[in-house]
Amino acid sequence: MYLQAIQLLRTQPCLAEPGKIVVVGQPSQPLDEVLPFLATLPNVIAYNPHGPALTFRRERGFLTLYRDQVVITQVDDHERGVELLAALVDAINATWDSRHELIAITAPKRSLRPLDLWALLPQTNCKVCGAATCMAFAFGLIQRQYDLDECTPLIQEAARAAQLASLRAMLG
Repeated sequence: MYLQAIQLLRTQPCLAEPGKIVVVGQPSQPLDEVLPFLATLPNVIAYNPHGPALTFRRERGFLTLYRDQVVITQVDDHERGVELLAALVDAINATWDSRHELIAITAPKRSLRPLDLWALLPQTNCKVCGAATCMAFAFGLIQRQYDLDECTPLIQEAARAAQLASLRAMLG
């Protein structure tokens, strides 16, 4: 076992989604040694071994692990935040217990940025996808709130096939 617990330090309003909260916790010991192994897991969108900091995409929002702190965004309420912290302890310990089967990640991994996606979108701000702008759609793509197929100009215009292929590759 690597970690005993993650103590809830505080919650604060989530600016990305009104009505949700951000949960901030403190692990019972620094996460330096386990982060390179956690970086091998799915849904990692950014890893900085020099920080160290590791960010995962959640169903809604993000989970970021620092040496001495954990931040989870877009959480429903305090109780759910406590549940997520407990589940995270289990996941960290399971990864640590399996570390001999994993190859630790030592190189940085840069997260996908909204501007990376926006540059390949039609930039028409047509709102057909349901987002107010193409930039809002790009943010939604990263958070998995939207799907590329919802961008009608991108899907229907044959001249945009290369852009569509690039976006699909970037988003996995």
